[in-house]
Amino acid sequence: MLNEANTWITSHKEPPAIKVFSIFPRGLEDEHSAADLSVQTKHGGHARRCGLLKDDDVISYFYDDARTLYEAFQRGLHVSGNGPCLGYRKPKQPYQWLSYKQVSDRAEYLGSGLLHRGCNSSPDQYIGVFAQNRPEWIISELACYTYSMAVVPLYDTLGPEAIVYIINRAEISTVICDKLNKANTLLENCEMNLTPILTTIVLMDPFDDALKERGTKCGVEVLLLKDVEDLGRENLRIPVVSNPKGAMLTHGNVVANSAAFFKIIENTFIPRTDDISISYLPLAHMFERVVQTALYCSGSRVGFFQGNIQLLMDDMKTLQPTVFPVVPRLLNRIYDKVQGGAQTPIKKWLLNLAASSKEAEVAKGIIRNDSLWDKLIFNKIQAAMGGCVRLVVTGAAPISPSVLTFLRAALGCQIFEAYGQTECTAGCTISMVGDSTAGHVGAPIPCNIVKLVDVEDMNYFAANGEGEVCIKGSNVFRGYLKDPERTAETIDADGWLHTGDIGKWLFNGTLKIIDRKKNIFKLAQGEYIAPERIENIYIRSALVAQIFVHGDSLKSHLIAIVVPDPEVLPEFAASKGFEGSYQAQCKNPEVKKIILEDMVKLGKEAGLKSFEQVKDLYLHTEMFTVENGLLTPTLKAKRSELAKYFNKEIERLYENTTA
Repeated sequence: MLNEANTWITSHKEPPAIKVFSIFPRGLEDEHSAADLSVQTKHGGHARRCGLLKDDDVISYFYDDARTLYEAFQRGLHVSGNGPCLGYRKPKQPYQWLSYKQVSDRAEYLGSGLLHRGCNSSPDQYIGVFAQNRPEWIISELACYTYSMAVVPLYDTLGPEAIVYIINRAEISTVICDKLNKANTLLENCEMNLTPILTTIVLMDPFDDALKERGTKCGVEVLLLKDVEDLGRENLRIPVVSNPKGAMLTHGNVVANSAAFFKIIENTFIPRTDDISISYLPLAHMFERVVQTALYCSGSRVGFFQGNIQLLMDDMKTLQPTVFPVVPRLLNRIYDKVQGGAQTPIKKWLLNLAASSKEAEVAKGIIRNDSLWDKLIFNKIQAAMGGCVRLVVTGAAPISPSVLTFLRAALGCQIFEAYGQTECTAGCTISMVGDSTAGHVGAPIPCNIVKLVDVEDMNYFAANGEGEVCIKGSNVFRGYLKDPERTAETIDADGWLHTGDIGKWLFNGTLKIIDRKKNIFKLAQGEYIAPERIENIYIRSALVAQIFVHGDSLKSHLIAIVVPDPEVLPEFAASKGFEGSYQAQCKNPEVKKIILEDMVKLGKEAGLKSFEQVKDLYLHTEMFTVENGLLTPTLKAKRSELAKYFNKEIERLYENTTA
């Protein structure tokens, strides 16, 4: 199988034209799947493992010559025949590409330059990377892997206090950043003597003498990335490619997570040298890093977005990616646009008929984008994403079953739903090839086992197939850096990672996430509330773009902050006789009443109890974003920040409502 896969990878040179293909492995069409989809997990005592595993031994790698991230990249260089690797573009321009050898050479130059300047070739040498997604991010990361240094990502949107904390906790003396504003942020901290350990800033973009002089005054040398590469070229070192033991996540963790995905898809969707992915999810988030590791290992290529999420679709049309890692929020927007385009009864009828027809095909294992319905109905949505997508992986947050089912049909490609967290590298479960059902996060991946443990105060018991999701395997992290107490709270004495999520085993062996242990609170009457579950129901309202459900243990009911959809609300409100701007409509009490009624209706249909329904809303006209600090880099709500930001509105809502 390995040799066959290698031959297949190296034999494809042209971008794939996706037509019709079965999702089932070659030679297994009659059996319908390599795994029994009715029994996707196997029991091993009190835990469960992936049905694809023959025994209780989880896997640690997929390719024998790719056991570290450095080796994975070198394998990609070999199998691609030094093909294109990292792509970038300027506005309204085609993509330009760096080859695998160019990336590998630049990584060696940069790593050698850092070593020549005093960094150590050691897992205890932490190099900070403070940048948005771009080729230099990967080159910097690979430079560290080439010489066994450890990478510490600094989130693009972290506040100054968090940056200071991370630099001091990891004792980071060198930070590689992309733009002038980030360098100035770092220097401002140095000027206040908040980060005395920081001595070097390496900037990807050009800068003037003023920045260099500012750094000199506070004891920090500011260097251009190209100059460090030139220094390394003149003082080239032999790679030191041991497997770092680094804190938190190791090479082995990332390789194991990628290997598990390979194992799941090995007979059908294994990445090839002609595969292309679009990189826009933050590289500081492990979901994106694991996806890219799998691609580099396979000799595939990665094109970076221009840095503006508003231009992502334009980037996709130009790049024509075949692999699309995505978060549900973006898929929801795609779904809403398609549904919103069917504005007449006949268009709505045709859309529903097309979706039903293709959903029936997906259930039979047929994935295609050249049916009559694709040509009549779905070609525009497929073209908007470049027209070549053959594999989508969604994670980081729950996705509505109705949205997932619809898009599997409309996009004409396999969509996998994965679940996990940083502490298990990225994923710990994923939907299996051939499984067209929704409403679950699949089975355990082959590099870990999963068990559920009792949460008595929430009435979840493992004996009933419910409880806190716990993970053990080769993808589980080593612990939190210099924080043994928090590590002990997260990983128990037997090595089980406690996720804080509540899961339920379904009849076919898949896992469904049903609650959250940490993000829950009690109302005054003692009822437990899981706000994220409620938000996932309300967000299905076409009028709602974003929502934050809030409760107080001193109050007996819930309220919410809602951002109405700026594309849907104006036309809808006008059809109801509410004229004026979007801002004016959001201030109209009657508009608020209509939105609340629609949300409550959805809540009733989903089985929400009366105390789980919100009693009042505040309509906000600006989106929650990463930039304004209300979303994490993985686009999850920052609940404490949202509560603080809308404190006055929350107090006013409680003053005006009664349970």
